[in-house]
Amino acid sequence: MATRRARSSRIGLISDTHNLVRPEALAWLAGCDAIIHAGDICNRAVLDALAQIAPLTVVRGNNDTGEWAASIPTHATLDVQQVKILVVHDIDDMPRNLHDAGVRVVVTGHSHKPSIVERDGVLFVNPGSAGPRRFKLPISAGRLTIAGAHVEATLHTLTA
Repeated sequence: MATRRARSSRIGLISDTHNLVRPEALAWLAGCDAIIHAGDICNRAVLDALAQIAPLTVVRGNNDTGEWAASIPTHATLDVQQVKILVVHDIDDMPRNLHDAGVRVVVTGHSHKPSIVERDGVLFVNPGSAGPRRFKLPISAGRLTIAGAHVEATLHTLTA
């Protein structure tokens, strides 16, 4: 009997848009099964544009203030296939009991520095900033590809 491979889930990662939805970001996220925005959205219109592509999981960043942002949580979790993902804007606000909670991936923003690091079996991904350029940091976004319990993260520079 042939075994059937699970279909991979593609989760788009974006953060620190600061009111700016770049066409390059929308193109990178096109075709994703879901999108995570790790905060500093700064405007409901950003979420409206992303929601046209795929279902959203969103957390509030330190620049997300006002009535429009009041209902956005500071932490969110989602399960994709067999992988539990925690989303928080600032890594310093991350809970300490990741293993107890079964978290396999943490998605953050805030620093504007794109990175992928694995520590103690937990994958930490910061897609960087897809908004206005800050210092000399790249404009970037990311993606998680999940198949069963296997997860792979990639980063993508949106514009030079």
